[in-house]
Amino acid sequence: MSFDLRPATSGQHTSAAGKYRPISTHLAIAPPVSVVIPAMNEAENLPYVFKTLPDWIHEVVLVDGNSTDNTVEVARELWPDVKVVEQRGKGKGDALITGFNACTGDIIVMVDADGSADGNEIVSYVSALVSGADFAKGSRFANGGGTDDMTFIRKLGNWALCTTVNRKFGARYTDLCYGYNAFWRHCLDKIDLDCTGFEVETLMNIRVVKAGLKVQEIPSHEYLRIHGTSNLRAVRDGIRVLKVILRERSNRRALRNRRHRSPMLDSVRGEVS
Repeated sequence: MSFDLRPATSGQHTSAAGKYRPISTHLAIAPPVSVVIPAMNEAENLPYVFKTLPDWIHEVVLVDGNSTDNTVEVARELWPDVKVVEQRGKGKGDALITGFNACTGDIIVMVDADGSADGNEIVSYVSALVSGADFAKGSRFANGGGTDDMTFIRKLGNWALCTTVNRKFGARYTDLCYGYNAFWRHCLDKIDLDCTGFEVETLMNIRVVKAGLKVQEIPSHEYLRIHGTSNLRAVRDGIRVLKVILRERSNRRALRNRRHRSPMLDSVRGEVS
């Protein structure tokens, strides 16, 4: 994989139009960027979502969760080159995994379809990645971030779960359950996603830490859903997030115990590598 950050000049855009994608008047990048949008009955919100997407992205992958409205037709009208993938399973995690597998870009950005995310922030995520991060994690509670869509109870729950992950896995997150993130595609080989619901963001955040990947938080503002109602259920999905945390902690402890019982394991791995 190759990437580059260069001051963008009019001459550069002309001579390297096929290689470098201009992000602004001062910046151009080489790696293609894929944006994954899981959507189910979001036809009314898609115009707001697509309106903020930058025109320099490589592709938009819309994962349709068996919509009964005209979500797909609206997406194709708004972005003629959109890649539509049908979701065969259920849940946000399943939809994202389906979308990730369909991406051809070196960088993958995940964006919700309810209008709560500002596509103009993608430049901040991509800039963090091409500057050396493996995973650019959106945070509503980092300095400069914010949210219009969280009740006090949800904020408290997010804080408690985030604190637990930080203590148990040595992370330094300010936000845990947020769906606006970006990463290099090769990271998927190291985090091996295997969940179907809203807990997918938490699982990603835990496994990038366990894999030793470099994470950079990106301040992000979450807006209110524009139309419709969310499928998120605070208590139900909070319990699923907690189960993921406990399972990942248990798996980490079991691996450490196996290594302790088998001191030859690490030396054998060293010889093989």
